[in-house]
Amino acid sequence: MDNTIEKRQIKNKELLLEQLKKTPVVQIACEKAGVGRATYYRWRKEDPEFTKASDQALLDGNLLVNDMAESQMMSAIKDKNMTAIIFWLKHHHPAYATKIEITATNKNQDIELSDEQKALLNKALEMVALMPPENENHE
Repeated sequence: MDNTIEKRQIKNKELLLEQLKKTPVVQIACEKAGVGRATYYRWRKEDPEFTKASDQALLDGNLLVNDMAESQMMSAIKDKNMTAIIFWLKHHHPAYATKIEITATNKNQDIELSDEQKALLNKALEMVALMPPENENHE
């Protein structure tokens, strides 16, 4: 590859990575950097270092957007926005979390589960977070 073309490509890759850190949407970052989407994906396919760097840039960009969104949510809560308040409580306070209630009847009431079957059932329920693990202390 020509040295001038290589230098331009390195500069374009760096510019694109900076855009991805600010706006973690490939299409938008490509437009802002003046690089086509097809070129971006070709670079990812051909250059493992660029792939790694672009993955990190996207992660950094997502973290930045998350921080901005959380900041806006805090502002909305301070402004007494009920939607923001409800969202925060549902996702950060166990008393307001969405709960699932399961009711069942056993048509075959004569069937007893073995200890192994009970353990498997308890493990399955723990895995879907419907009941706490057996080794937790509940007083």
